[in-house]
Amino acid sequence: MEARVVVEGGQRALNSGHGGVVDGGATRKFLQQQSQIGTVHQLLAGGIAGAFSKTCTAPLARLTILFQVQGMQSDVATLSKASIWHEASRIVHEEGFRAFWKGNLVTIVHRLPYSSVNFYAYERYKSFLQSISGIESHKGNVSADMSVHFVSGGLAGITAASATYPLDLVRTRLAAQRNTIYYRGIGHALHTICREEGFLGLYKGIGATLLGVGPSIAISFSVYEALRSSWHTQRPSDSTIMVSLACGSLSGIASSTVTFPIDLVRRRMQLEGVAGRARVYKTGLFGTFGHIIRSEGLRGLYRGILPEYYKVVPGVGIAFMTYETLKRVLSQDFAE
Repeated sequence: MEARVVVEGGQRALNSGHGGVVDGGATRKFLQQQSQIGTVHQLLAGGIAGAFSKTCTAPLARLTILFQVQGMQSDVATLSKASIWHEASRIVHEEGFRAFWKGNLVTIVHRLPYSSVNFYAYERYKSFLQSISGIESHKGNVSADMSVHFVSGGLAGITAASATYPLDLVRTRLAAQRNTIYYRGIGHALHTICREEGFLGLYKGIGATLLGVGPSIAISFSVYEALRSSWHTQRPSDSTIMVSLACGSLSGIASSTVTFPIDLVRRRMQLEGVAGRARVYKTGLFGTFGHIIRSEGLRGLYRGILPEYYKVVPGVGIAFMTYETLKRVLSQDFAE
């Protein structure tokens, strides 16, 4: 968004000098530099926002994963009646307080490129869609704007998830480890998975991921943009940071509620065959859905939704707030 504004401003500035006569080569060079500045500050803002948000909510993210994978093996089946606080106490007692951040390093390694690509791709897809003549003529129309945000968010999520999926799988496996440590770090996990499951093992569960991440990011971005636009219309003097935090939190709740079952299936498929355990889900994505419903009921598809809500409210809010703040600050710094 800012990149386009800066470029347009630069074009006007160049056109205003020397009686309106502009050197074509200089103009193109200037515009290219401004476009690169936009790219840099969007990538930086997106990457830092994602990493910071995930680090702040890492304890709740790990609790969500542990609850999601209940029922996959006997050693965690007893957790089905455990409360969030009971499981949190168990982690502190058996693994130590630092265990809440188990797998957080790979989370950061994953989130920096994932969030950078996600936010940047969203801006690019949105700019492209808005430039299409049929859509451009309806700019300002609520339905048209909502559709652009929804499609842009979905495409951005799929792009980012595809580019960084192996790191997402490793993060899940490291966070799901309890007392027995099978993977000793990012490099060891990647090497072990390739050795035992083949290169395609790094992409186990990617179908469920892409099926879920598209709608998830689409809902998140479109709800966020709609709420923020409505808020600014009715209360234009409110703090931008607080508006981003509130709208981001609400968009996260909406997104998680709709797509949580797919996320749960994704986690379980990512953990299939770990450490030589027998495979439980042998019939793919829809077979996994059916197995969970038959063995755990419909409620099983929402196992772990409570810590997910606790995580997503501050997590998504912090991500959007940090992104908007950094994007504005970095844009000003680069402009200077």
